Amino acid sequence: MSDNPIISIVQDLRAEGNELHAVLQDLEPEHWASPTTFKSWTVYDVLAHLHISDHMAVTSINDGEAFKAFMGSVSSTGVGMKDYARQWLAGASPNELLERWRNLFAEMCERLETLDPDARLTWAGPPMRPRMFATARQMETWAHGQEIYDLLGRTREPTDRLRNIAEIGVRTFGWTYANRGMAVPEVAPRITLQGPSGELWEWNTDTTTDRVIGSAEQFCQVVTQVRNVADTQLQVTGAIASEWMSIAQCFAGPPEDPPAPGSRAPSA
Repeated sequence: MSDNPIISIVQDLRAEGNELHAVLQDLEPEHWASPTTFKSWTVYDVLAHLHISDHMAVTSINDGEAFKAFMGSVSSTGVGMKDYARQWLAGASPNELLERWRNLFAEMCERLETLDPDARLTWAGPPMRPRMFATARQMETWAHGQEIYDLLGRTREPTDRLRNIAEIGVRTFGWTYANRGMAVPEVAPRITLQGPSGELWEWNTDTTTDRVIGSAEQFCQVVTQVRNVADTQLQVTGAIASEWMSIAQCFAGPPEDPPAPGSRAPSA
């Protein structure tokens, strides 16, 4: 057995992709053109975004300079990532897109497992080691999968794979502020979450004032901007914790605002 710490993370990443694939392969044809609650992107747009992001990941794994060049080519077109992804796919059908995504996703996972754990991979945000890079891919796959579950009216059964996403959510506390040009608070809130299996997960245990307590799934929904914190049962105490939960962003790219309260809340 390998001692490489990334192996377990990649296993979780694979499981996340397998779960989403199982949902997508059973979609009715009309669902692919249905708008989701994520910026009215269609299911096709959501998967196209995941696919091109995985392509960017493989490009970065292979050559950081090639990744920068690809990002430069995207910027030079002057179109948004959604429109660029559609151009890049050159009219691929939903079934073709699903097959391409599935194959490239598998390649990405295989490549990640071969990397030196101390390597630094170029990305849109700060460079990341392979372990966090794989976690970021799991996070995005899970987060964008939610809008598809929401569209279909399905409840997704949470798993302890959320531990990885909660970790990246906690670690990007400072990034959320710095990315907005805001001063980073000196003390991060204490986080106490209950995982799906009942295990308690905690971070910043020395903090005695600001706190976030509740479901790991709901915390992950907030930091990925899948839900507004007002649409969760998270207990948020203190000015810093309240401010952070109102702007939390664990993904790279320019600052994004969370969805408005109620706009992405699950149906009653």
